[in-house]
Amino acid sequence: MKHLSKLGWALFLIGLAVACKQADAVADAKTESSSEATADTTAVGSISSNAVVQKNEIPRKFVRTADLKFKVKDVAKTTYAIENIVAKNGGFVTLSDLKSNISEKSETKISQDSTLETTRFTVDNTITLRVPNTQLDTVLKSMVKEVAFLDSRLIKADDVALQMLTNTLVQKRLAAHQTRLAKGIDTKGKKLNDITNAEDKLLDRGKESDDTVIQNLSLQDQVNYSTVTLYLYQRESVLQEIVANEKSSNAYRPHIGLQIWESLKTGWFMFEAIVAFVVQLWPLLLILALGIFGYRKFVKK
Repeated sequence: MKHLSKLGWALFLIGLAVACKQADAVADAKTESSSEATADTTAVGSISSNAVVQKNEIPRKFVRTADLKFKVKDVAKTTYAIENIVAKNGGFVTLSDLKSNISEKSETKISQDSTLETTRFTVDNTITLRVPNTQLDTVLKSMVKEVAFLDSRLIKADDVALQMLTNTLVQKRLAAHQTRLAKGIDTKGKKLNDITNAEDKLLDRGKESDDTVIQNLSLQDQVNYSTVTLYLYQRESVLQEIVANEKSSNAYRPHIGLQIWESLKTGWFMFEAIVAFVVQLWPLLLILALGIFGYRKFVKK
């Protein structure tokens, strides 16, 4: 009996130890699972916080501009080619100042009635164009084949997202202030001076609000359409033309015989005029003749 009781106690103790080990294993498993869950939660939390940060980031809005100066073979032909490129990519030209600058002009007489006219000149063009922001690179790359020599190329991208956000917030504040001011005028404005001053303030706030809206529209237009300024030029050209000489007045003078005949006719016309003038003076001549006759007949006697 004693041996049986000792054996029972031994089995009991062994079973108790096994149960304790199993309980510890279960507890460790729970601890690991809870730590893993905590880690997962932390990871999820970090991901979500990153998502929040990314979500709160202001989308960038770039105003892109480009200024290029380059030499071409023919300014006129290049201008037409660039205009076609811009039109194909949804853009438009706002300025095209094509002109010829004369540097020297001379005339050389090569015959009695011909003159060689030589003109030295240069041709240049200043072009301003607007293209969709997404097509700017395509347009610039398409113009490479027209470039004979590149003097300069400047491309800028200014981020105006914060400026546009500021204008939007200012516009909202001004709109809210306008609303409160208008309600105040309707409910509390009694005296004419008070109403007038309040209306003036309301008008000023409205103008400020409109200005911020217009500024944002202008910035958005600059974001949507990039501005490109081009200066094209070509080497000096020479133009030579043969022009007819203008005849001098001596070339139209009549020959000597005709001049003598015209002189005789002119003299005869002068004589006729003198005779006609003298005939017109016959009353005076008659009085003079009577006076002389009377003087000789009566005064001398």
